[in-house]
Amino acid sequence: MSMQETIQTGKQYLLDTYSQVPVVFAGGEGMYLIDEEGKRYLDFVGGIAVNALGYGDPGLSEAINKVVSEGLLHCSNLYYNKVGVEAAKELCSLAGMERVFFCNSGAEATEASLKLARKFGHQSETPRSEIISMVHSFHGRTYGAITATGQKKYHKNFAPLPQGFSYAEFNNLESVKALITDKTCAIIVEPIQGEGGIVPADPAFLQGLRSLCDEHNLLLIYDEVQCGMGRSGKPFAYQVYDVKPDVLTSAKALAGGVPCGAMLTTGKASHIFTPGDHASTFGGNALAMAAVREMVRRLSDPAFTSHVQEMGEYLREKLSQLVVRYPDLCVSVRGKGLINGLVLTVPPRQVVDACFAKGVLVASAGSDVLRFVPPLVVEEKDIDAALSVVDEALATL
Repeated sequence: MSMQETIQTGKQYLLDTYSQVPVVFAGGEGMYLIDEEGKRYLDFVGGIAVNALGYGDPGLSEAINKVVSEGLLHCSNLYYNKVGVEAAKELCSLAGMERVFFCNSGAEATEASLKLARKFGHQSETPRSEIISMVHSFHGRTYGAITATGQKKYHKNFAPLPQGFSYAEFNNLESVKALITDKTCAIIVEPIQGEGGIVPADPAFLQGLRSLCDEHNLLLIYDEVQCGMGRSGKPFAYQVYDVKPDVLTSAKALAGGVPCGAMLTTGKASHIFTPGDHASTFGGNALAMAAVREMVRRLSDPAFTSHVQEMGEYLREKLSQLVVRYPDLCVSVRGKGLINGLVLTVPPRQVVDACFAKGVLVASAGSDVLRFVPPLVVEEKDIDAALSVVDEALATL
C-alpha cells in the first residue's frame, strides 16, 4: 500500500481514539523518524517521552534481540525468569526503592498503586479509602486512573466514575490539608505535571506532602510515568527534589520503547500486597525486562544524566529567547531536564502543524503549551535545528 492507502485503511479499521497526523512512519535513525516516502522528521516528541534512546540504539537493540534469539519471550508469572529478577533488583537499586510490580503501561501502574493504597487504608482500625489527587493531573485512561486524573474533560461521558477521589490544587499545600479526613489513605501527585502543561512541583509543596503523609499515616504516591527514567535530569524526578515517596509509578521510557510499566514501593508500602491481590499476565516478561535492564544501565551512568541536564538547560535558554522575540505569542518557559513547555497565547496546534510541515515533530500539553520531550540523546545541533523551525512557525502567526 502507498502511504495514503495505509492512512485510509487505518481510518477505516482503527477506532477513533487518536487524532492522528497524516503520516506513516516506517523506520528511524538516531533523532529522526523516517516516513514511508523517505522523508526524515526531527523528533522532539519521542513517542511522547517514550523513546529515550532515540531510534536504532545499538545497546537497546542488542538487549532485545538476545531475548528474541533465546526464545523465551513469556513464561507466565507462575514462574520466575532470570532477566525479570535481575531487572527488578537493578531498577529498585537505581530508584532507591525496595520492591517492584511490573505491568505493561502507565495506566496499569496507576491502577496498581490505587489498589495498593486502598488495601493499605483497609488495614487501619477504621477502614480508609479516599485518595487525594491534583487538579490538572493526568494518571491514565483506565477507570481508576482516569478518575484520579484531575481534568473534567477526561471524565466527560464516562459516568459513573469510581468514588472516593478528591482534587486539590497543585502546588497549594493548604488545599491538600483541607481535603484530608479520617477516611483518607493516600495522596497521588506528579512531581512534574505532564499533560497538565509541564508544571514542576515547588520543592516546598512536595516536602509538605511528605510531612502530611507522615503525620496522618497516608501513602505518598508519585506518578513518574512521564517525568521519570532520566527525563528530569536524574534517574527519577523525586531525586531532583530529594523528597521520597512510598510508592512510585513508572512507564513510557522505562523499557526504551518496549511496552512496560512498574509500581515501585518502599517502607510501609512494600508488604501490603499478597498473592491474589493483584497481577498482570504479561508484566515482567523477558523481552520488556531486557529493555528495562538496558535503560537502567544507561541511567546509572552519571555522564548520561549530566548530558540530559546540560541539554535541558540549553533547550530552555533557546526557548527563553523565543519568549523575548515573540512577546505577543510566547508567555514563559517551564520544565526541568528534557521535559519542557513553551506557554503560548495561541493554540499550540497551529505551531505543531507548521513544524510538522517543515519536518519537525513537537506536541502540545494542556490547552496552551508546546511540549518538548525529545529522546534523551539529543544534541545541541538538534535543538538548534528544531527551534529554528519553531521560530519560523511563530514568525508566520
